[in-house]
Amino acid sequence: SRIILSSRSSPPRSYIYQKRWVKLDADYLRYFDSEKDAYSKRLIPVSSISRVASVGDQKFEVVTNNRNFVFRAENDADRNEWIWTLQQIAEERKSKAPERTSMSLATDSATELAEKSGFLELRGFKHKLFVVVAGDKVFLYKNAEDYRLGIGITYIEMNVGNVKEVDRRGFDLTTPYKIFSFSADSEQEKEEWVEAMRQSIAEALSNSEVAERIWTVDSNRFCADCSAPKPEWASINLCVVICKRCAGEHRALGPGITKVRSLKMDKKVWTEELIELFLQFGNRMANQFWAANVPPSEAISPTSSSQERRRFLIAKYREGKYRHYHPLFGNQEELDRALCAVVTTSDLAETQALLFCGASVTCDTGDPQCPTPLALAERSGQRLQMEFLLHNKTSGWFGVCLGAGQSSGWLLSALLCCAEFSRRWCTLQDGVLSYYENDRNTVPNGEIRVEEIVCLPLCSCRAWHSCSGPHEGTFEVYTEADRLYLFGLGSPDSAREWVKSIAKSFVHPCAEELLALDFERLGRLHYKGGLTLERAQEGWFALVGSTLHVCSEDGRRQEPLQLRKLQELCEGVWGNTWPPAEPRHAGRTLYIQGERKLDFLGWVHAIQKAASSSGDTLSEQQLTESDVPLLVDRCIDYITQCGLTSEGIYRKSGQNSKTTSLLEVLQRDARCIRLKEGEHHVDDVANTLKRFFRDLGDGLFTRRWAPDWLWATALEDQEAKIGKYRQLLAALPPVNRATLKTLINHLFRVQCFSGENQMNTHNLAIVFGPTLFQTDGKDYKAGRVVEDLISHYVEIFNVNDQEMKKQQDEIIAIMKMREASSSGTQQAGDFICTVYLEEKKTETEQHVKVSATMTAEELTFEILDRRKIVIKEKDYWSCFEVNEREEA
Repeated sequence: SRIILSSRSSPPRSYIYQKRWVKLDADYLRYFDSEKDAYSKRLIPVSSISRVASVGDQKFEVVTNNRNFVFRAENDADRNEWIWTLQQIAEERKSKAPERTSMSLATDSATELAEKSGFLELRGFKHKLFVVVAGDKVFLYKNAEDYRLGIGITYIEMNVGNVKEVDRRGFDLTTPYKIFSFSADSEQEKEEWVEAMRQSIAEALSNSEVAERIWTVDSNRFCADCSAPKPEWASINLCVVICKRCAGEHRALGPGITKVRSLKMDKKVWTEELIELFLQFGNRMANQFWAANVPPSEAISPTSSSQERRRFLIAKYREGKYRHYHPLFGNQEELDRALCAVVTTSDLAETQALLFCGASVTCDTGDPQCPTPLALAERSGQRLQMEFLLHNKTSGWFGVCLGAGQSSGWLLSALLCCAEFSRRWCTLQDGVLSYYENDRNTVPNGEIRVEEIVCLPLCSCRAWHSCSGPHEGTFEVYTEADRLYLFGLGSPDSAREWVKSIAKSFVHPCAEELLALDFERLGRLHYKGGLTLERAQEGWFALVGSTLHVCSEDGRRQEPLQLRKLQELCEGVWGNTWPPAEPRHAGRTLYIQGERKLDFLGWVHAIQKAASSSGDTLSEQQLTESDVPLLVDRCIDYITQCGLTSEGIYRKSGQNSKTTSLLEVLQRDARCIRLKEGEHHVDDVANTLKRFFRDLGDGLFTRRWAPDWLWATALEDQEAKIGKYRQLLAALPPVNRATLKTLINHLFRVQCFSGENQMNTHNLAIVFGPTLFQTDGKDYKAGRVVEDLISHYVEIFNVNDQEMKKQQDEIIAIMKMREASSSGTQQAGDFICTVYLEEKKTETEQHVKVSATMTAEELTFEILDRRKIVIKEKDYWSCFEVNEREEA
């Protein structure tokens, strides 16, 4: 329960009260400056409370082992309720003799719970605080004595934390709600704290307790689909335990079929009821239904490819090809009637068979007191039946759009910190979204005026707040008061109808064109961009997939930002507002300003997600401006600089563990990775590039056109063959076409150094043919295609003389650099840089070897000396570094 109280912890005769927001849960009594605060000013472990008593009008005293706290409620009724509740919880804790909570550190063995403890400076506090890292939390105390007594300031849950080193002694602990800036006494001490907090984050995100319990059932120790040992993922609606590779394919089926969660990371999902369901249900019972008729030739194993897994899981769960059909299959009325009967029993296998053969989880039971199977199960005390039905609930409550600006229907609604959804009748009329106890009430429980709405995301962003409740078919409403309302319906389509209706009411007429988009997030923010950096203007933003659409306050629609082509997304400091997101893209920088923390953090998370790679096809990767995956660009650039003369480049295999690790980080966010000589071996990078193409979904040549490329090798007429290749090249999607040209251009350069690297055109074709066509060496024609593309690179890709001359100059420059390196005259870190004098023209271009110690002044003199330009007394020359998008 929560209520606003006044509190006093000063000496008995000094009654100085301050208004505080107070929360009580099973472990702590905490008070905050306001209802909106995420972190408390003080917390008292319930286990340390020895007595609670009334001390006069509206006041009561909480007595702990070493300190007393006096609270004053708003009236006597509230005071009595608090006293009774505190007494009940304190008595219950004593009677059960529970284990201590992490803050309950008043015994001799208190320090055993702490992985790290000591004093740190914290920005905003005059004196050092005593900080404790314990388990998956970080606790703050005023001093060591309070630590001993167990009376703390607050705790930080590390499942939402991130630690970043700032300077020699400083580091930041960042959460979605606040940044804690710490400073240690020494650099070594800082490193110890950073390591301890990172370990705490790892523990918070990875908890093996659930996995160990679920693995106690023999069938759950192996993946339900491919039999891989120790599976760490699960489908919580199908009740199957699965391995990581199968989990990825389950996600591709969509949450309407299978809802994938981690056994070790998604701790809040795993309620006691869900764990019990998996212990009783498990893989054995699930597969007796889903895999009753799997032919041995179609079964998969731990070594099966992604394509084989995808094909099998689609057949198993989406098509139900192998399931054990219920005798009532096809008779909807009988299926529903049988479901209503079985949910009142403990027969989970029968419930599974009925549901997945067509019975409706929201069918009408005919009982007014229990209108749904879920209500019948609840009345019968069948907890596991209830849990199973809840996770398979895909329809039921709905909202019907009645026209522009008017809607009504049943919605699930909740405030940000509510633990459960409450069913409410909602209406949208005359610019007001109202929610009622039921459709007969005339007085609403609450109202949201549409002009106060600032953001409308269609789906919940679970990564940065911890609301529980349904995820599919939900949408959020953010208001100017920095409040978040979460609404849920029975299906995603119903949620979209409501969002469209609300959006029509709150979007300004200047941005009405955004309503036609199939947006995932819509709202208004302040931003700076282009030539208007002096002042921020209000704009309307719509996120559609990986594209961000912007409409300015004067109604002008700006060119959409392709977020996968972002150069950089960073946060800075801008006045006294929430730090802005700063997407840099294709020659322009957009500063997005947040005035409200909640919706701005949602935007940052959504943009970060949209700007990252989202799948295994080329078009789903982070891209350069020329439509080449950033991962490919990074690898090719590194090998061009450091590996062109490396013997056996691409033929030699790198270390498998390093290749796997590098591929994972590049696929996660290639934008943040810089490959460096000395840190990364060329063979590891080369192997990473090959593995990326080998595992690429749909392949570089695409499943549609790959057979035609192979067929073209049979053409005997050379001119006809080149013409066919050019025709097929034009038919490829733009990203595939750009990537293929970039790769073949790179291989063309590699074979220019075949005298040193032993990789001529034929050898490269042997390596890359099976890789690019994903044939595992079974078709020799794959190598023929690659060999033809390299040999006829200029004709097939229509490379002009200027392009060719530039490449030849670069090759010559690289050869000179390597010659200098072999003669011992080159220092580590040298690289070839293209420099233009005054303007970017071919005739002003110079290739310069830049050493690790060369300064801008030295580079300038080098260029002027080459061009025999005499520096006069009042001449001023400047040197600018220009990135790949030609931004200085």
